[in-house]
Parts: sequence; structure tokens; C-alpha cells
Amino acid sequence: MGDGPTRWFSVGTSDAADGGRAGREATAAAVAGRDATLVVVLTRVRDDLDALVDGVRSQLTGNPIVVGTSTSGQYTAGADGTDAVTVAAYGGPGLQASYRVAPLNRSGRDAAADAAECTADLTLPHRALLLFFDSLDEDQQELVRGAYSVAGAATPLVGGSSGDDLAYVRTYQIAGTADRIEVLSGAVVGVGLACETPLGVGIAHGWRHTGAPMSVTRSAAGRVYELDEQPALDVYAARAGLDADLARDPAAFALAALRSPLGLNRRGGEDIRVIHGGDPDERSLACLADVPQGGLVWLMDTDEDALVAAADESCRQALEKLDGTPPLGLLTFDCAVRKLMLGPEGVERETAALGAVAGSVPFAGWYTNGEIARTRGSAGLHHLTMVTLALT
Repeated sequence: MGDGPTRWFSVGTSDAADGGRAGREATAAAVAGRDATLVVVLTRVRDDLDALVDGVRSQLTGNPIVVGTSTSGQYTAGADGTDAVTVAAYGGPGLQASYRVAPLNRSGRDAAADAAECTADLTLPHRALLLFFDSLDEDQQELVRGAYSVAGAATPLVGGSSGDDLAYVRTYQIAGTADRIEVLSGAVVGVGLACETPLGVGIAHGWRHTGAPMSVTRSAAGRVYELDEQPALDVYAARAGLDADLARDPAAFALAALRSPLGLNRRGGEDIRVIHGGDPDERSLACLADVPQGGLVWLMDTDEDALVAAADESCRQALEKLDGTPPLGLLTFDCAVRKLMLGPEGVERETAALGAVAGSVPFAGWYTNGEIARTRGSAGLHHLTMVTLALT
């Protein structure tokens, strides 16, 4: 590009208690007086979200697209902890962004298909569709299928479900332009991103099979009724070393089950499914995504070293897919349960691992209630996984 303007990616943070101030400080640091094309806002659930987005808007020039989400924590290089409001900005020539918002007041598949229409506005050759979504009551895989049906096989999907510190009560999405930014709930936000140079996606989880495989003999809509032709709750509890009666205490059962998720057999490895509850009357298991009937599943196991190594691997995969083009920045989507399992020291190790691979390249990440990464086929919903999008 010679001596002319170049593309850029930058991240700003603020730990100010006042939302308006936090939005102003984080955005000012990210944009540094430049006209951005896309601004991503990451924040934990707070009472002053409207003031926060007003603070963001006050620091913008031009009319960039602004999207974001509530999280279960966010992180970036050099930030202390996961509480700071984080703003990432991406701008410069040879870059396009478009967005659509669809309410989840009908099927998740239809809503995600509507949100994915933003990709129709793109003309540059290297594309991705980012999804920020509230799916506490939806089969998350249906959102992936809906988005895929419109974006098509040539457009990678990345993103995640909005978080609320694992309370599973209410999450928020942010969408708009510098003229008007809305704080939403119960929505899917689609962001079509296109660039004249490659974008890279990396996926890794760090979990491994334990024990013999189980056949999913009856399941539907994210609920597993039978494993090996026996009540799923009983089979799972026996395999995981849990008392099946613990399911009568939903919070205790969900917490205990976090360390023994199910791994789905996929062509390229395994997809992970967190078990969120068990029904002691119908003896079933509840997940927030599909566990296909007729498939094989295993209990999965991990440790801190493996989880940290997965962050390293996800980042490396994304960078390798840039075909030698120097990266400008990274957006990462990490599972909130991974954060819980890692603890504060493990989170520091994971962030340091990302920084070691990224080098001087800035990154911004957040903890989700489910991660999306689809680079082939129509499947692409993950749990307990680190997803990385590398930008050039």
C-alpha cells in the first residue's frame, strides 16, 4: 500500500466503575482518533450498559458498525484480570463490515438466517460471519445451521453466546452504528466481515476421551434421553462417578457435571457438550445444543496444562491459515466453563500463552456460553473450546 493509509487493529480497556467513563476510556484508547470500520464492545453484565454504549459512541468518528456482547469476563494482553471493559477497533482500506439484528422470538434457525443476510453486502474476497447471540433457551446448533444456510460453505462462521457469569438468567447484545447503538436481549447479531487479505480461524479444546464410547439411542433438541438404550441420567452418573439423585439439586448437579462433559464423535475430532442439568423424573440429561441420536459419545477429561495448550493451539491454527500474511489482531472466543476450571492463575497462564504466540499482535477475547467455529460442513457449535479469528 506504499505510503498511504493501512489497515489497523487496536484494543483499549478501562476498569472505571462508571459505565460512561469506561466506554469513553476504552474506546478512545482503541480508536486513537482514527475512523474505524468495526468496533467490538465486550463487557460483563452491569446496570449502566446504556451509559457505557453512550460513552463508546462519544469517541467515534465516521460511522463505524458497533457490535458487542455481555460476557462472563473478557481479556486482552496487559489487562489486569477479566473485569475491564474491552473495546477492539478494526479499520483502514480494503475492509468491509455489515450487520443485521434478528430477534429470537421465533425459531433460532430462522433468526440466524436473517442475521446472516449481512453477508450479502460484502464484495471483498476473504470473508467471515461473526455471530453474537442470546440462546439460553435455544438449541445453539440450530443457529449455526440457520446462519450456514445463508452465508454458505465458503464463509467461515465464528462467534459465541453472550454470557452472564454462568448465571443463565439474562444476557445482552450490542448493535448499531455511531449514530445509534442499542442494548438488546434475546437477539442474534450477525456481522459480515470482508477483507482483501486472508482471515484465519483456529479451534482447539484440550479435552480427551475417557472410558468406553456410549451410543446415543434417544435424543432430541439438546436433551439426551437414552445412552446405550438405558436412561441417560443413570448411565452418565455411573460413568462420571456421581450420585444420580444429585440431579434433584440442579445447581449442584450442573457444577459437578462440568468436569465430565460429553464428547461427540466428529470427522475432524470431537465437539464438546456441557451437561447443564438432569431430570430426575424422566432420567434425561439437558444440554444447550444437539447431541445427535445414533451417534457415539464419550466422557471427556482434561487438566490445566491441556486447557492452556489448547489456547496456544487455537491461536497457532488461526495464524497458519493466513498464508504468510502478517496478522494485525486476534479476536478470541473462550468458554466460561474453561475459565471456571482454570481459576485465576490458570486464566493468567492461558492469556500469557496467547500473548506468547501472538507476539506484538493485539488481541481481545471473551468468555462465552457456547462457541461457534465452522470452517466446513454445517456443524460448528462448540463448548469448552477456544476459537480464534486472526485478522489481517
